[in-house]
Amino acid sequence: MPSKPKYRQYMAGLLAPPYGVMETGSNNDSKWKLGTFCIEKFVTPLIEPHVPLRPANTITKVPSEKILRAGKILRNAILSRAPHMIRDRKYHLKTYRQCCVGTELVDWMLQQTPCVHSRTQAVGMWQVLVEDGVLNHVDQEHHFQDKYLFYRFLDDEHEDAPLPTEEEKKECDEELQDTLLLLSQMGPDAHMRMILRKPPGQRTVDDLEIIYEELLHIKALSHLSTTVKRELAGVLIFESHAKGGTVLFNQGEEGTSWYIILKGSVNVVIYGKGVVCTLHEGDDFGKLALVNDAPRAASIVDKEDFNRILRDVEANTVRLKEHDQDVLVLEKVPAGNRASNQGNSQPQQKYTVMSGTPEKILEHFLETIRLEPALNEATESVLNDFVMMHCVFMPNTQLCPALMAQYPFVPSQGTEQEKMDYALNNKRRVIRLVLQWAAMYGDVLQEDDVAMAFLEEFYVSVSDDARMIAALKEQLPELEKTLLLFLFPQHKVLLQQFNTGDERSQKRQPIRGSDEVLFKVYCMDHTYTTIRVPVAASVKEVLSAVADKLGSGEGLIIVKMSSGGEKVVLKPNDVSVFTTLTINGRLFACPREQFDSLTPLPEQEGPTVGTVGTFELMSSKDLAYQMTIYDWELFNCVHELELIYHTFGRHHFKKTTANLDLFLRRFNEIQFWVVTEICLCSQPSKRVQLLKKFIKIAAHCKEYKNLNSFFAIVMGLSNVAVSRLALTWEKLPSKFKKFYAEFESLMDPSRNHRAYRLTVAKLDPPLIPFMPLLIKDMTFTHEGNKTFIDSLVNFEKMRMIANTARTVRYCRSQPFNPDAAQANKNHQDVRSYVRQLNVIDNQRTLSQMSHRLEPRRP
Repeated sequence: MPSKPKYRQYMAGLLAPPYGVMETGSNNDSKWKLGTFCIEKFVTPLIEPHVPLRPANTITKVPSEKILRAGKILRNAILSRAPHMIRDRKYHLKTYRQCCVGTELVDWMLQQTPCVHSRTQAVGMWQVLVEDGVLNHVDQEHHFQDKYLFYRFLDDEHEDAPLPTEEEKKECDEELQDTLLLLSQMGPDAHMRMILRKPPGQRTVDDLEIIYEELLHIKALSHLSTTVKRELAGVLIFESHAKGGTVLFNQGEEGTSWYIILKGSVNVVIYGKGVVCTLHEGDDFGKLALVNDAPRAASIVDKEDFNRILRDVEANTVRLKEHDQDVLVLEKVPAGNRASNQGNSQPQQKYTVMSGTPEKILEHFLETIRLEPALNEATESVLNDFVMMHCVFMPNTQLCPALMAQYPFVPSQGTEQEKMDYALNNKRRVIRLVLQWAAMYGDVLQEDDVAMAFLEEFYVSVSDDARMIAALKEQLPELEKTLLLFLFPQHKVLLQQFNTGDERSQKRQPIRGSDEVLFKVYCMDHTYTTIRVPVAASVKEVLSAVADKLGSGEGLIIVKMSSGGEKVVLKPNDVSVFTTLTINGRLFACPREQFDSLTPLPEQEGPTVGTVGTFELMSSKDLAYQMTIYDWELFNCVHELELIYHTFGRHHFKKTTANLDLFLRRFNEIQFWVVTEICLCSQPSKRVQLLKKFIKIAAHCKEYKNLNSFFAIVMGLSNVAVSRLALTWEKLPSKFKKFYAEFESLMDPSRNHRAYRLTVAKLDPPLIPFMPLLIKDMTFTHEGNKTFIDSLVNFEKMRMIANTARTVRYCRSQPFNPDAAQANKNHQDVRSYVRQLNVIDNQRTLSQMSHRLEPRRP
């Protein structure tokens, strides 16, 4: 039976961040601060033949029962499967009794389970045992290392430690996978604590990168630049307070440190008022605080270090001013091109845009475009951030006139030849930017009259110049090709109720805002009228279309109704509302006074009979394959800009995010499909077979690199309506329980979903990512950073969001080539089934069905 609670909340708020920062003062003499731990090394003369066994000086004074058990299971497993790993070791004339080698322990861990994805992850898992003193370095170092260093299990600290009995070996075989899963979940936290306990000067490049990645997801640091966060990674230290009631500092004392809470909670006490609030992971507070709960741990930044970092950053900042006001802020950073630095003792530097007015940011990028072919890739990478994100701060109504004005620009100073050279290169740079802009926006530009008019005018200007300037003739054919593509747009498509399971044989085309949709809008008495409007239509336009059909629209409102009866009145400026409905959601139109009387349609309840009789005859691999083909079609239609519109609010752009909406809805559809089929299955034996079937389908989805459906299925199985079916899970074979446990470990949200990110990092494209997490990352960056700072565009924020959105491009950078063996089969029945799933999406209904299948035990 799965252990579920934290995973059931996985989608709540699109994966809320697991921790945050508190800003406090601290006593620098605190006995728990890193560097003042009492670490005792045992030193012996070189001539001593044996190093005696001494009790380890551990971080945790009393190991927990579950970690003690985990250590015993791992020791017994090693003695059973690889007994040579635990033996006496000789080094520098000394003999160390019954030891393992760090590198061998990591190698062994990687061989035991697929839920361990890297050596770094294995190091974190062993660190869990080191922290509790269940595994100890022979010289009592407090961090585990993947090196030729000696470690000893706690049981081997005693002379003549017994070997495992046959009964213990059997228990070990049964519990090993669960033990490894437990350690894989605890490992990231332990690994982070290990890194933070190291003195800053001893941290490796990998250590600093891991800390930096954590800082990216801390809300209280989100306003800081990338450079500041990287510098902070080098000065953070670790502090722990295991005793409840410990006072960090008192009211009125000067704060000298910045605390980042990793675990625990804090009571804020103000004299005369008592406890004013209790803060937890993810909270931050000011300078008046009293620590009261235990256990707790924090990373801290010394105030002097932080101020030094800010001074260093400001020293590398260049500010361009006009009329005594900043109009462009640049930061000097290392160029990052190692090859270009060879043979040059001075590292190369470059300037990145931190903030500025839209016009000055545009001018800067035009100035820095490199026209040499060898530098095209670097130039395009820099330009891409601006091209992708300009819609947020410089819409086409502002960008197009600015580009048109920049194209003929001639400087006022210099010789005539210098002016001519500058003017020519400037024209080439503007052309280059326009081509990249058009390539990025693609069909989206066809729906923008301002953009189309600009492209035609721009083409005429370049054509005229090309007759006299030979250098421009090279770029003219590409510009002509771009313009011809936009001058002959595709015909509008008429969509029927957004039927995502459309059985058309031709390649699926992306939905555009100008495409029209036939949609049913219901009335209070459950009658309906069918309207025909553009996909991107606003609620105001929908109301107008409904009024035309009904003969009167006075006082009407448009309401979204879920299958559970939840109602939301849509605002007149909301756009593309059809694709934002829940799976079984419907649109209603009614006078405002009838709002409370609206009820869901009977059809919104979903099916009453499962389809297990149909799909149990289908191969799990065939189902996963056809699901992947369909999911790829949906994913491939999502435009990168839809992610931007979704993050900042589609109503600000009056653009549709229909393709992204349908892809996200598909995730929910698959999740509820799993829950629906299991809850509609009344026979216990059939339910067990269904569990096995879904676990096998998930495994094949993972094999096909369809992580979106993989996670949807796993989350469906962890839904409370399924996970509570204890009698059903008890009958599931242990092999499938282990598979499911491994799948659940990939969903572990700790350390910012590190398990998932490690898995994805090892995959090559094409792949279908877990889209809700990508959306969560962009939302976190957006909500944690202001779009404008002192009336200047916060371009650091634009860069971070663009970098996340480019994940979609990477996943699709290689074409999806279906499995040849699968493609040759006739899968029409399977294909039709996976594209037309009929589900119950009302969690209350599903929970009630679950309790009827297995009533709550007394």
